[in-house]
Amino acid sequence: MYTLYGTDESGSCMIEIALQRCGVPWHRVDASSWQEGEGSEALARINPLKQIPTLVTPDGQVLTESAAILIHLGLEFPDSQLLSGDRAQILRGLVYIAANCYSSIGIIDYPQRWLGDADEAVKTQLTTGTRRYLHQAWIAFADQFAEQLFASNNQPNALGIMAAAVSRWDAAREALQATRPGFAQTLAQVDADPVVAPVFARHWPEWGVS
Repeated sequence: MYTLYGTDESGSCMIEIALQRCGVPWHRVDASSWQEGEGSEALARINPLKQIPTLVTPDGQVLTESAAILIHLGLEFPDSQLLSGDRAQILRGLVYIAANCYSSIGIIDYPQRWLGDADEAVKTQLTTGTRRYLHQAWIAFADQFAEQLFASNNQPNALGIMAAAVSRWDAAREALQATRPGFAQTLAQVDADPVVAPVFARHWPEWGVS
C-alpha cells in the first residue's frame, strides 16, 4: 500500500488524484511542516524538510517533489494516462510549474525563510514582487501549454492536474481569468473531471466546481 503524507488545501491533492487514477491502494497520513502531531513527526523522520506531499511506495521508497511523484506514477502505471499526450511537453510543463510557480508560493507564504528578521515592509515588498512574478509565470504557462493538459481519452493528465491545483493559490486563477480567460476555462474543465472534482471539493469546500 502507498502511504501519502499531506493535508487539506495542499499539494497532496494532486497525488491523491493520481493514485486514484492508478487504481492502487493508498492511505493518507495527515502531516505538514505547520502541523504538530504523530503524522508530522513521522514525516520528519523520512523527509527532514517536512515538505508535502511525500509518498512512500509499497517497497519503502520515499518520493518527494510533486512533479517527480507524478512522473513516477505515470511511468509505473501507464494505463493511468497521467503522461498521455506530448510527453516531452508534459515533463517540461511539470518542471516549469515546480520551478516557477510552486517555488514562488513558498516565498510568498514564508518570506522569513529568505529575509530572517527583516522588518514587515521588506517582507511585504518581497511577497508583492513575487506574487507579480507568479502571475506573469502563469500567463507564460498559459501561452505555452494550453493544449497539453489532457490525455487522449480527455482525462486530465499529470500536467493538467498539477496546473489546476497549483493555480488555486495566490489569486492565480483571478489573474488568468482577467488575462487568459480561455485558459482559465480549460482549468475549469480539469476541475470538473469526475475524479478531480471530489478531491478538490474535499480540499477546498468553499470553491466548489469552477
